Amino acid sequence: MRSNFLQKYLGFTCFGESHGDAVGIVIEDVKPNIEFPYEQIKEALRKRRPAHSVYSSSRRELDEFYVLSGVFEGRTTGMPICIVVYNTDKRPEDYYALRDIFRPGHAEYSWYQKFKIYDWRGGGRASGRETISRVIAGEMLDELIKPMDIYSYPVRIGSFEIKTINREFMADNQLKWPDSENYDALCAYLDSIKSEKDSIGAIVQCEIKHVRSGLGDPVFEKLEANIAKAVMSIGGVKGIEFGNGFQLAYMKGSESNDQISKDGFESNHQGGISGGVSNSQDILFRVAVKAVPSIGKRQKTIDIQGNEKEIEIEGRHDVCLIPRILPVIEAMVKLCLADAVAYQNLIEEKSMNLLDYREAIDKIDEDILIALYRRMKISEAIGRYKTENHLDVFNSERETQLFDNLCKKADMIGLDSLFVKQLWEGIVDESKKRQ
Repeated sequence: MRSNFLQKYLGFTCFGESHGDAVGIVIEDVKPNIEFPYEQIKEALRKRRPAHSVYSSSRRELDEFYVLSGVFEGRTTGMPICIVVYNTDKRPEDYYALRDIFRPGHAEYSWYQKFKIYDWRGGGRASGRETISRVIAGEMLDELIKPMDIYSYPVRIGSFEIKTINREFMADNQLKWPDSENYDALCAYLDSIKSEKDSIGAIVQCEIKHVRSGLGDPVFEKLEANIAKAVMSIGGVKGIEFGNGFQLAYMKGSESNDQISKDGFESNHQGGISGGVSNSQDILFRVAVKAVPSIGKRQKTIDIQGNEKEIEIEGRHDVCLIPRILPVIEAMVKLCLADAVAYQNLIEEKSMNLLDYREAIDKIDEDILIALYRRMKISEAIGRYKTENHLDVFNSERETQLFDNLCKKADMIGLDSLFVKQLWEGIVDESKKRQ
């Protein structure tokens, strides 16, 4: 599985660990002769850095990025863009005492069960530091998703909830908190949590304004499903709801339906998406962000040999992921919207040139290649199973049935069934070699 590769409008691979030498990103499928957004990326990374809040980690990384390839004289060349951000304030020695101990709430235990090895230096790739590459990728897409605008802000931190939204106040305080009336009390609350060597979770609301209709597709490519997967891939995010979300379970259909008049929708309980497709209303969703698991309070756990331990985690950690997670959420939303816009332009044949068509077909070819890789890995597993259970490798009846079914489906969707059969005969032959 290529779990560090994201196949969206921009195909990109991100790399690096929290306390390794660097983190970075390789971006493919970039159109040539586009102005590279240096200043936008600098500003986005500045917002993601912990320096803006006393409740964030005291780690001080400048997050200066270096473009190693794909950009010449300030413009993209069409070649892969490689961007690296060196870790200048890393302190892996802070974690040396915990190198064989699984920290509660972290990824180490489950990753060790899967890989039989894990990077104990601050979580490695499970650290929030990997989000730098997401933020960089998101800044490449502003032109494509115009005129849509994305805003995210906290609506709840622990037991504190907003009552009003003051956007001017939100822009001026370190937590991006929208409610001026309870802000001082919130800060005192966070101070007390910090003094207890603990952390706290939050809920973030995201608004997407000026949304065009028709983005997203039915069933498995619903817009909210793709946004949910993208946002849920962010470390610390444990839940998402659109529109009225879980409150819809308590509402009657007469209450939750967004009725329509000649002037448009009269409500937005569904969050701007109907049947998986944007309906031109603002898209609204909320994200549940868990408390940072690295805390100084004593906790029970086990070591790599299964021995029970008690630990107190020292080091530089956030009290709350607000506001650092906000630009990361917005970046992932940009990637989903850009993908939806590009596909909608394709099916509507809007503003498409030869390069656009080639990019679209290249992405399909990559999907086919990944599917073939997965099929071959399964074929190898089947081969091992057959060997262990003394079963025949070849099954002519199964092959005949496979070819017949594929040919019937090819006829149904208007493909040449003979071509499909010849194609799959080659795939099956390769599978046999691996068995």
